[in-house]
Amino acid sequence: MNAWANTDIGFSRTQNQDYYNLEINHDTGFALCVVCDGMGGAKAGNIASEIAANSFFEELHMLIKPGMTLKAKRTYIRQATTIANKKVYDKSLSSPDYYGMGTTLVGGIVTPSQAVIANVGDSRGYLIDRTGIQRITRDHSVVEDMLYRGDLSAEEAKNHPSKNLITRALGTDETVLCDIFSVEIRQGDYLVLCSDGLTNVIDDQEILYEVLHGGNPANCCQRLIRIANSRGGPDNITVILLSF
Repeated sequence: MNAWANTDIGFSRTQNQDYYNLEINHDTGFALCVVCDGMGGAKAGNIASEIAANSFFEELHMLIKPGMTLKAKRTYIRQATTIANKKVYDKSLSSPDYYGMGTTLVGGIVTPSQAVIANVGDSRGYLIDRTGIQRITRDHSVVEDMLYRGDLSAEEAKNHPSKNLITRALGTDETVLCDIFSVEIRQGDYLVLCSDGLTNVIDDQEILYEVLHGGNPANCCQRLIRIANSRGGPDNITVILLSF
């Protein structure tokens, strides 16, 4: 198992409100990974994302151990997300400058045979395997809900005026609901976690091509960011790539 990550401010923002953490422990065989995309503009979205990512990691560090069952992983990831939400929410109440801030979160526990991923908001997780690319997560967004109900086509969703309105975020309320997904991993597979600064300008098939055929996987995150910036870089961009 190998992993790489990168983040970039893009060309339209004055600060990078994305934040990521990535760690592989070869002794235990676990990888921990998380991408957070802060919201709140001047109200410290960058602080929200950093608190959430670090709190999520700190809690998992205390909980994970070799031989965990899938049920235990799901329980621990949900607990880590709950703690991260509370810390961001409490911080938002500590100053008028922070009131209303929040963040997305996608992250979890990965081994060479399984990924267990939590999701709040519209940052995404993808599995790339011999059959193609599969989005693991489901966006918590107005447009995703419209797609699910059949009110929009996939093509209409790409440029819908509400495409960036999320229906769930970490830290905006005292409690939060997260979705948790598990996928089996095989040798030769890849896992991608990213913020919407990537997926708003690069489609799934382009991600698939760049991971499998774009060149050295060690440079893949930078290549994807370069493509997003070549299309205007309208948002912060963060990418984590794990190979198996």
